Amino acid sequence: MYYSRLRMLGTVGICLLGLLLCLPNALNRPMPSLPWRQIHLGLDLRGGSYLLLRIDLQSLTAARLQSLEDNARRTLLDKGLGYRDFQRDAASARLTFLPRDTGEREADIAALSDMPRAVPGEFSVQTGADGRIAVVLSHDAMVQRGRDAIGQSIEIVRRRIDATGAIDPSITRQGDDRIAVELPGISDPERIKALLGTTARMTFQLVGESGSGTTMLPMVNNPEQQLPISNHVDADGADLTNAGAVIDQQSGQWAVTLTFDRVGAAEFGALTRANVGKRFAIVLDNKVIEAPVVQSPITTGTGQITGSFTAQQATDLALLLRAGALPAPLAVIEQRSIGPSLGADSIRAGAISLAVGFVLVVIFMALFYGRFGLYADIALLANLILMMAILSLFEATLTLPGMAGILLTLGMAVDANILINERIREEVKRGRGPLQAMQVGFERATGTVIDSNATAFLAHVMLFVFGAGPVRNFALTITIGIATTLFTTLVLSRLLMVRWYANTRPQTLPV
Repeated sequence: MYYSRLRMLGTVGICLLGLLLCLPNALNRPMPSLPWRQIHLGLDLRGGSYLLLRIDLQSLTAARLQSLEDNARRTLLDKGLGYRDFQRDAASARLTFLPRDTGEREADIAALSDMPRAVPGEFSVQTGADGRIAVVLSHDAMVQRGRDAIGQSIEIVRRRIDATGAIDPSITRQGDDRIAVELPGISDPERIKALLGTTARMTFQLVGESGSGTTMLPMVNNPEQQLPISNHVDADGADLTNAGAVIDQQSGQWAVTLTFDRVGAAEFGALTRANVGKRFAIVLDNKVIEAPVVQSPITTGTGQITGSFTAQQATDLALLLRAGALPAPLAVIEQRSIGPSLGADSIRAGAISLAVGFVLVVIFMALFYGRFGLYADIALLANLILMMAILSLFEATLTLPGMAGILLTLGMAVDANILINERIREEVKRGRGPLQAMQVGFERATGTVIDSNATAFLAHVMLFVFGAGPVRNFALTITIGIATTLFTTLVLSRLLMVRWYANTRPQTLPV
């Protein structure tokens, strides 16, 4: 029951620091003297936008069939084998072609069966009744590819949204092919919709002659103008390490600088070295940004794209290239907006419930435990301040479930104080003196308080780790509240009792 001066100052200092960290939440404008960190309000409190995105799994299949076709052509040519009439069917997930000669059929099948697979059993090679050879993707492999694509898309979506400055977005998986995005405070998410709706796959391909082996692609700035672009990808934007928006020193217009990694620099250097005097196209999502003539080999691994960009367009394109290309297009299939009035009503309702619950607890403790009940109320108020301080320090997002967690934490803190007071009351009834009753009461109650809060702490840590959305926010506030409860109950309230006893030396305890 002894508190040194250093221990008292440390306890009071922690409470004052918590109060200081809470102040920014009550002020409208930053103050230079304060560490300006605030609690952010979630979508249900602040208002904002909700987007539900669906990934195009069929385009994922089509892209894999395209790469399989390139591998198949290369494999057959390396073996000295020919082919005719390659066809891709994304709906049935198969790639078919006719052998150059029926006598090469078995050799074709053997060569294609030895092609590398992304996952075991990804595809099989079959012979159809019409004499065509088919490379068929397995259902299980495509399901696994879809799962991987969703996980990759969530990470890329998160990087793109974070780069826009959106505060505490929530990005979660919904089902097998959907991603839910919550954007607190953003009532018009058109720019973010445009960013998420862009696959941002950049490729570098030669401009060829109209005919087989090429595809007519439109220019970004003039969709009516189309260029015959070779189907072969000479360099891929996936090898980029950085991209940035700059002002071109020669034209004075906005441009985007590109930096390749070692592999990308080698591919880009080989492309420009072998095609001096020819045009090559910079293609973004099947649209041509530029089609310049190669003046000389570019071997430094850096480049620049100009295309009459505005500042916003150049910034967004650089953002997309830095974040990486989506494995498949995303489409917005649902959009909802929550007005600030709904958020204000929710805040008001939560604040009223918190205030009423707190007042009732204060009255209960004062009536049943007298002075020690008032000390418990002071500890309870400090508990609330410390919880808000920690949430502010980490700039956490508070939702309605989080407010419910705060109220539940206050109830749990009261339980701990009741347990301690009841233990002290029991020791008084057994005839112990005031100081001894307080000493033994705290000793016997401390173990029980720690055990009960430790089990609750572990349970809510698991909720936070494995939960999502509202469940996670609920678990976060309670987890923080358990830590502050142990401090205020076992340290602060004991300090108040000890200082009162040291100053008054009572003959009986007011409990």
